[in-house]
Amino acid sequence: MKWYQRITGAAKAAVAGWKGAGFDFSSWAGRTFWGIDNSKLATNETIFAIITRLANTMSALPLKLYRNYEIITDHEASDLLINNPNPNMGGFELINKLEVSRNETGNGYAVIGRDIRAQPSSITPIDPTVVTPIINTDDGVLWYEVRGVGGTYYFHNMDMIHVKHITGSSRWKGISPLAVLRNTLEYDKAVQEFSLSEMKKKDSFILEYGANVDADKRQKIVDDFKRFYSENGGILFKEPGVNLKEIDKKYFASDTLASERITRSRVANVFNVPGSFLNDSEGQSYASNEQTMMQFVQMKLTPDVRQYEHEFNRKLLNEADRRKGLYFKFNMGGLLRGDTAARTAFYQTMLRSAGMKPDEVRRLEDLPPEGGMADKLWISGDLYTIDTPIEQRRKPGKGVSEE
Repeated sequence: MKWYQRITGAAKAAVAGWKGAGFDFSSWAGRTFWGIDNSKLATNETIFAIITRLANTMSALPLKLYRNYEIITDHEASDLLINNPNPNMGGFELINKLEVSRNETGNGYAVIGRDIRAQPSSITPIDPTVVTPIINTDDGVLWYEVRGVGGTYYFHNMDMIHVKHITGSSRWKGISPLAVLRNTLEYDKAVQEFSLSEMKKKDSFILEYGANVDADKRQKIVDDFKRFYSENGGILFKEPGVNLKEIDKKYFASDTLASERITRSRVANVFNVPGSFLNDSEGQSYASNEQTMMQFVQMKLTPDVRQYEHEFNRKLLNEADRRKGLYFKFNMGGLLRGDTAARTAFYQTMLRSAGMKPDEVRRLEDLPPEGGMADKLWISGDLYTIDTPIEQRRKPGKGVSEE
């Protein structure tokens, strides 16, 4: 990329950020949506189910800006990302769109608009099919080429949120899971089309009659069978010398079920989720739903969440904010709480060992904090605030000592 191209791209990006709060990139990325969506996401039930669940799970996770475990609410980047990323959507829909694009095409992109102070003023998701990552051969910096309605634009990597699936050392674009599943989806489609065509076929029969049947009687037999066939049943009189045999269909419901099970297993492997997420319980070895969710959180969700957090921290917070200890974080604790019995046992252990405060438990259960003594750490003894002197604690067979 030549020097004048870099200046032109930077100028266009700056102008885009200075056009005001109502600017939504419609002048170059606008599109009228119509017609029928023939993508795999819209025509395959298994793909639709897994991408819907992953996108909804990611976008439903609580996202906050923290500093040393303290939630920060008065920061512009926090309000922008969580509440109002652009004039057309909220934070939930932004992350939902990014995750859908990431799982459908392998890449999710969102342009960061900046104000005259170079601070983020908008975050707008864009169609991943019009974006191409490129490396400037002069200085090795990553840029994004966007082919818009009004022409081609270039955005520096700090002005583009890019979440993706795995890439190699020589690639910047993520590998699409649907490209990996292409053969599986084609096989599944072929089996479904064959099964559907077989089910739509009418019943077939072999009508036999003896050689001694004359022409008039033969025609009566044929006419009687035609009536029986057109009425889809009824009474058919079998006369001597006439034999009727049904031709078996090639469709077996078990074949379709086996094919669907194979497809679900392969889709679950590619998207790295437990098979139970696609209603496939065969070979399930987990004793509880809590263990299944633990596998999902540890092997699938945590790496994806960390990728989002790194993108937000690097591109929405400036260097001064990061030095102050500010960081974005998704809260995944709710996915690992387990059932009521498991949560109760966990809370009791943490409360009695001064691991948590009663108010922290109430917050996890979406209850308002009480403050006062509920905002102190307690230890069993049974129970005291952790700063209660030992001489004032209850001894076996005695009451609390008095000074």
